Amino acid sequence: MSGNHVVNTIFSEFQKSLDEEQELREVIRNICKDVDQISRKITTVLQVIHHNEAEIGQACLQARELFEKASEGYGKLKEAVPSTDYYKYQDHWRFMTQRYCFLISLTIWLEKGILAPHDTVASVLGISAVEEKEGFHLDIEDYLVGLLHLCSELSRLAVNSVTRGDYEKPLQISKFVMELNAGFRLLNLKNDHLRKRFDALKYDVKKIEEVVYDLSIRGLLPKAQPSTEEA
Repeated sequence: MSGNHVVNTIFSEFQKSLDEEQELREVIRNICKDVDQISRKITTVLQVIHHNEAEIGQACLQARELFEKASEGYGKLKEAVPSTDYYKYQDHWRFMTQRYCFLISLTIWLEKGILAPHDTVASVLGISAVEEKEGFHLDIEDYLVGLLHLCSELSRLAVNSVTRGDYEKPLQISKFVMELNAGFRLLNLKNDHLRKRFDALKYDVKKIEEVVYDLSIRGLLPKAQPSTEEA
């Protein structure tokens, strides 16, 4: 067998491998495109929180229905991506997943006023919450970025709540974001993108503090409920 034939054989195998990878990337891109489109619909649905308190409940129900559709898309991703290649292809769905972490966390906060745990967000998406070396899962850093996006959205909501005469919501938001801020300060963040996103959290905190302070000096903070017990 000539040397030229051996080289041609080797590079033919390389080309076959490259073609197969390109085909898989195209499949992943198409799935992500559909799932990402759903996230944009959810974003639009949830914008009602900034101007109509009465429609928030219905918006959360619509978001829940769309999350179910998104979960089907993530199911397709799990089937398409080889279990050993999660990080090889992660860039295709990373930012989309961060947006979903934000949207799911926002929806749960609007419904219950609580932090959506990592495993709950993963469950809504229909993927594993366990940080694995292999297999499709919800990356913890993507979840944390989603929470930081949540803080930015809540700082905006604090301002808009005052505009429509809701003076209790900013206090609720302030308490929640302050607790999240304290939690993030416990982390030693080494991911550059996550670190930069966390650095921006202080501006969200400052905006919320200014809203609460303004309500305070204007005497608009809700009065504390009197105790039912006699002193």
